[in-house]
Amino acid sequence: MAEYESEEEQRGLLQAEDEEYPTSDTQDEEGPRTPLPAICDPSHLLHRIVVLCFMCFLGFGSYFCYDNPAALQTEFLKDMDLNTAEFMQLYAWYSWPNVVLCFLGGFLLDRVFGIRLGTILFSLFVFGGQIVFAVGGLLKHFWLMEAGRFIFGIGGESLAVAQNTYAVNWFKGKELNLVFGLQLSMARLGSTVNMNIMGSVYKKVGESVAAGHSTLGVSLIIASTTCLFSLFCALALGFLDRRAEKILHKEQGKTGEVIKLTDVKDFPASLWLIFIICVGYYVAIFPFIGLGQVFFIEKFNFSPANARAVNSIVYIISAPASPVLGFMVDKVGRNVVWVLCAVVTTLAAHMMLAFTFWNPWIAMSLLGVSYSLLACALWPMVAFVVPEHQLGTAYGFMQSIQNLGLALIAMAAGAILDTRGYLVLEVFFCACICIALMAVVMLYFVDYLKGGDLNRSAADRARLLKEATSHSE
Repeated sequence: MAEYESEEEQRGLLQAEDEEYPTSDTQDEEGPRTPLPAICDPSHLLHRIVVLCFMCFLGFGSYFCYDNPAALQTEFLKDMDLNTAEFMQLYAWYSWPNVVLCFLGGFLLDRVFGIRLGTILFSLFVFGGQIVFAVGGLLKHFWLMEAGRFIFGIGGESLAVAQNTYAVNWFKGKELNLVFGLQLSMARLGSTVNMNIMGSVYKKVGESVAAGHSTLGVSLIIASTTCLFSLFCALALGFLDRRAEKILHKEQGKTGEVIKLTDVKDFPASLWLIFIICVGYYVAIFPFIGLGQVFFIEKFNFSPANARAVNSIVYIISAPASPVLGFMVDKVGRNVVWVLCAVVTTLAAHMMLAFTFWNPWIAMSLLGVSYSLLACALWPMVAFVVPEHQLGTAYGFMQSIQNLGLALIAMAAGAILDTRGYLVLEVFFCACICIALMAVVMLYFVDYLKGGDLNRSAADRARLLKEATSHSE
């Protein structure tokens, strides 16, 4: 999903000021409050760990069901009588609403629904969209499946914003980075589990319940139970957050995003280059994973189970690697160099897949590491080139054009595969990565001419921050 693991929201949310929660046994105007058991006390770590469990599973269903088409690509093509271009429309329809909702999601949570009701509504969109998607398969109505993916997309990305808002509201301070890492790992776990079990689910359904397109529909309905579980987590979080609001006298969480489209005209050249890197890179990752299963079956003679396994390795590696690589980038700095390494490694991986018959586990493992590294190094750079009051607009615009690129490239990739084959498709993905590579090189020189803020070491940044703080005082 447009990373999907949403680092752009995380960066904006980290600007929130640390606040200490009042303890639940402090006095108020009504007199002393009776101390609560630790697991029932919203100010206690044990209670917040329970809340964290619900937060982590809040997005599990969304990430599990997002790549249902990739996990069952062969089955979709056969049961629904689709060509690849039509199949990739399922990913395009997910991305279309998020071209706009990247700007509106935070506003709806802050000003219209509130975090609790907003989270429940977005979870309902995800669950309802998956049900419509499944019914489309059950009735063999592809237009209904497309409508389901559109509804699913309305809730998917906005639910990630809500998840991060809850994290900031409950874990401000030293625990926040760990919480974001756990949420990202759980998202990757959802994608990985989907890739590796949906084939077995389809097989079992076909043997015992239904046949043909009905097998696909029933399998997708079974997958929707993960979205129902996430909806339950949204309801539980709403209850616990409302209870904490009453006990601790705190306000509902805010996204921290301030969106002003008029700020776009003030974006510097370096930020536009970051946008180009983002689009050029991610359009060569997610559409490829969406089409990967049949690629590994046809080119490398893999069984469907092995094809799903190798196709999921990007997500498997990303789960543990993202926090580790993020820590490394924080300690070393030099973000542009890390982005350059990630882009070059990804280009090498796609070239290996395109022009060699080497074991694809090697290339896909490289892809998993480089994908995680780019996310850790690229998204934080936005905060280095725009003022704090423009961060919400910058991240919203970045996510918006990313979803626009994913929608367009998904359709283009399907058309290329139908008419030209996998080799030309891989060359196309390599060309997209080359555009990102040229943008990285240009970013390096633009940043160098402006003083090198993006490529400073972590020690230099700490020193400059200390000097600025001393001067301010």
